[in-house]
Amino acid sequence: MMIMTTFKKTAAALLGLLIASGAAYAAEEGATPHYPINKPREQAWSFAGPFGTFDRGQLQRGLKVYVEVCSACHSMERVAFRNLTDLGFSDEQIKGLIAERGYEVTDGPNADGEMFTRAATMADRIPGPYPNREASTAANNGAYPPDFSLLAKARGVERGFPLFVFDIFTQYAEGGPDYIYSLLTGYTDEVPEGLEIADGQYYNPYFNAGPALAMGPPLLDDLVTYDDGTPATVDQMSKDVAAFMMWAAEPTLENRKQLGFQVLIFMLVFAAFLYLSKKQVWSRIDH
Repeated sequence: MMIMTTFKKTAAALLGLLIASGAAYAAEEGATPHYPINKPREQAWSFAGPFGTFDRGQLQRGLKVYVEVCSACHSMERVAFRNLTDLGFSDEQIKGLIAERGYEVTDGPNADGEMFTRAATMADRIPGPYPNREASTAANNGAYPPDFSLLAKARGVERGFPLFVFDIFTQYAEGGPDYIYSLLTGYTDEVPEGLEIADGQYYNPYFNAGPALAMGPPLLDDLVTYDDGTPATVDQMSKDVAAFMMWAAEPTLENRKQLGFQVLIFMLVFAAFLYLSKKQVWSRIDH
């Protein structure tokens, strides 16, 4: 395990050197640059690896960051309020959240054939801040804030050789959370010389669609107050909301890993029985 870890770190360092050299060559030759400029920084996630599980405390903190900060622009339309019980919340706590935030959903039509709004219930999905995509784009100067439901699975940067070989054995699937964390903590005023950033754009070398994006730094220290007393630093909030988004994108992750482990155990036992059966059958046959 130690040898594999050391070799993996060495391979990652060599890959980073090759990427940096390629970027410098592209800049010199005037070629099309590749993004992100910096690869996402790998973090130690509780749900990583074949036996990883979600940290419920972290997921609850991540929900708080989403509700109090991110939900002002981003929707989460594939997650129902009742799904939040998987985070360790009781029905009463979720109903209290709905009432506190004043969540409403569009329903209908009624007897007159008209749509109407009503208070959200446990069965409803978490509503977004805008009625439709066009409204959200218009409210954000032409930039569409993506839905958070599946973003942790949709985002991520491809890992080149030889890292993707090791990923088969380590079951690396944390590219999305690594990317989200790196993006949220990657804003900087140190813009490379010769790179011009348009007005209303913010430089972030971890953005995978260009050198800058329309979303400014969304997090500041102590922007929220955690119920468990955890210091609400930008680094901590970024990790928490990234983990929460990973749960939203794959809420059955723990069950999938558990089932996969059980299948492997079955296959090993089954293979052993096949081998013993083969020996038993062929032992009675003259060679």
